Amino acid sequence: MTSDNWKLEIENWRFPPAVIFDLDGVIVDSEPVHERAFREVFAELGFGATHGIRFADYYGKSDVTLWRDFVAKHSPQQALDELVARKQQRFLGLLRETMPVFDAVPALVATLAQRCKLAIASGSPHGVIEAALALDGLRRHFNAVVSASDVPHGKPAPDVFLEAARRLGVPAGSCCVVEDSVAGVQAARAAGMGVIAITTSFAEVALREAGAHRVVARHAELAAILAG
Repeated sequence: MTSDNWKLEIENWRFPPAVIFDLDGVIVDSEPVHERAFREVFAELGFGATHGIRFADYYGKSDVTLWRDFVAKHSPQQALDELVARKQQRFLGLLRETMPVFDAVPALVATLAQRCKLAIASGSPHGVIEAALALDGLRRHFNAVVSASDVPHGKPAPDVFLEAARRLGVPAGSCCVVEDSVAGVQAARAAGMGVIAITTSFAEVALREAGAHRVVARHAELAAILAG
């Protein structure tokens, strides 16, 4: 489907054939929680003020990507796997403590699940995804869950979205993606999917420049487009 056709489709859609959601920044307001977990681990490693990481550069990308850059900068004593596991454990504790599901999400996914196939396609590992979807009992609404760990390349490559479509049994061109990051929008476009972006992590102009077919500021607008 061409870009212009996708824009027209999204403007007029109610209950598309399949909706693929990103997790962080879309289902859960977790980017601040990820940053807090990283900062706490950096401080424990002795790099609290000198880590040199700009967190916004990693929105939509995997923890491994960030940790590889950290290791390249600082050559810590700890192995990459240990660093990844340490931050994930810290994040899961904070996630359960804060329960940051966006208020409009439970009703939206429950409504969509009655009419559409739903999937998650996330840069987070499965442990994080499952913990987030356990909040408010969200997991039961999703037919497929794909992590960047399941595919050769994370976002902005299209792999996670293409794998989600394959598991749903739906052509990529029939899927509408909901994203919040530039890398995620780029990945969805590379997969040949329609993409609605929400400005929870990036400004509207950045998301439009990345190729989003529609940009919204609130989940209520998203609900009006997909299920209103």
